[in-house]
Amino acid sequence: MKKWMPWLAALVFASWFLSGARSPKPAQGFDAAGFGRLPILLNGRIQPMDSMARNGLLMISGKSTVRGQSGPSLSPSEWLLEAMTQPKAADQRKIFRVQHPDLAGLLGATNAGLESYSFNDLTNVLPQLEDQARRVQETERGQGEDADKARTPFQKDLMHLYSSVVLYDRLKNNLGPEGAEDFQSELQLFAQMAPTTGAGAQQTNSETARLREGFIQRYQRLADYSYARVIPPLPGQLRNAWKNVGAALVADNEIAPAVKYYATMATAYHAGHAAEFNQALAGYRVWLRENQLEPELKKAGQEYFYNQIDPFSKSMVIYLAAVVLGCVFWINLSETARRTGVALLVLAFVIHTVGLGFRMYLEGRPPVTNLYSSSVFIGWGAVALGIILERMFKGGIGLVASGLIGFTTLIIAHHLALSGDTMEMLRAVLDTNLWLATHVVVITLGYASMFVAGLLAVIYIVRGFFTKSLSAEEAKALTRMVYGIVCFATLTSFVGTILGGIWADQSWGRFWGWDPKENGAMLIVLWNAIILHARWGGLIKQRGLMGMAVFGNIVTSFSWFGVNMLGVGLHSYGFMDKAFFWLMLFDASQAALIIVALTPLRFWGSFAPRPAALAA
Repeated sequence: MKKWMPWLAALVFASWFLSGARSPKPAQGFDAAGFGRLPILLNGRIQPMDSMARNGLLMISGKSTVRGQSGPSLSPSEWLLEAMTQPKAADQRKIFRVQHPDLAGLLGATNAGLESYSFNDLTNVLPQLEDQARRVQETERGQGEDADKARTPFQKDLMHLYSSVVLYDRLKNNLGPEGAEDFQSELQLFAQMAPTTGAGAQQTNSETARLREGFIQRYQRLADYSYARVIPPLPGQLRNAWKNVGAALVADNEIAPAVKYYATMATAYHAGHAAEFNQALAGYRVWLRENQLEPELKKAGQEYFYNQIDPFSKSMVIYLAAVVLGCVFWINLSETARRTGVALLVLAFVIHTVGLGFRMYLEGRPPVTNLYSSSVFIGWGAVALGIILERMFKGGIGLVASGLIGFTTLIIAHHLALSGDTMEMLRAVLDTNLWLATHVVVITLGYASMFVAGLLAVIYIVRGFFTKSLSAEEAKALTRMVYGIVCFATLTSFVGTILGGIWADQSWGRFWGWDPKENGAMLIVLWNAIILHARWGGLIKQRGLMGMAVFGNIVTSFSWFGVNMLGVGLHSYGFMDKAFFWLMLFDASQAALIIVALTPLRFWGSFAPRPAALAA
């Protein structure tokens, strides 16, 4: 049984991952999954309805599903359909998160901490919320990108809630005006009021004209307020000439076929007529194919599948299971636990690779285009190194180190996704696959290598100081691992920095400009060089090498995240003030470990009996 345990564990987790590839069963007969696959234009790219719903939910609530009040949870597509066609029901869903106690008190909360509210819960305080948000915006006028940094925690939570309410309201008005219970009949009436030419135009009475003008004003608000462009271009029009429903109704002389299909779906879903909804959905998909929109339909379906399998969340859970098994191996030296952990690590890496490759295919870009993708790629590179180390040394060290980095980087990626679409359009200066595939990938591999070396050093310090489990042989093996990876990190960081200079010369006309991001990259190269020269010169041995490798975590985290938080320079593309606390906490923990590494050997749990074996 022990022989088959790694295979059985891998099979169970693989089955769990593959279960996400199945199409969800229609809820109450409605093909919500088919609706989620429909293509739209949002954030400058074609994406499925499901991505708009999923990213919207993440920005509003921090979650990608909506918990049901009495029934099952709603998928993003089901929630979006409900919000657009049954707003009274959607307004009762507790999706708005509030974290600051003062803001929670403003909303009538009786206990502090994280609270969730429905739109109906906020109705009575909306005027006050809008007034305070307007005041914050007025005080920040003219401050530009520095405005967010000057906000107090209360103001940040207030503005997040306000922007969430606005986003929710815009999402509700995507298919038709909120409150239009029978949008299909409304459009038929609007079509009957269309002005005619010749004698018919003279017979149009003033009352009909006033009604039509009222409809146009109603649809103009949709044109100005809708969140996404859901009406595709007709054959012969530009491929990016998508419109929202309001713009299509106001600008066009006749109602576009896509508008009619969406109106039929909205009315049928509101009335609970699943057969009519599914028929209109199927008809619209046929219409898309007949009008040369098969590529958009295919791309939206592929991204929907990517959303469903959710590779990074699944691999994150499997990484954690692998780390736990690696720790079990250290506790009781169960080879079965180690082998099972390695099997799960490899499985998670394969899923991670599938997700990374799928994402590259959808974007048509190299793996790193923004902070989110850099976190995903750093984790991938670290796990690849960890698997190689575990294959070479078989002590559970590569297993635990790479599993921890894989899990942590994907957690970071998840929180970065809360800011919105992670496949957004690139800035013009980044819009070159050559340099994204060379400079960015190589230097990001340098980040990954530094974190692997740093975590191996953390394992050395924690096990060596706090436990008696680190043997002299394992200590030597860890030393060889850290030294080899630092050499690799030196190469990738140096080459990546040089390639970045060439890119900068082509983009901005100068090779080096002392930009904060450039300085951060140079710091990594210099620190690696300092580590290697100190080792070669005999200035440091095992514990010194480990302490310096841990400090490399601080240097790398500053180059990766810290320079973006400065909000200055040409490379501040991913400013995240919320990460400042966690970055400082991480740096403080690394500094504490460095102090531990410098303590005399007589205080170390593993080395106290034999201090001569490991001189400082």
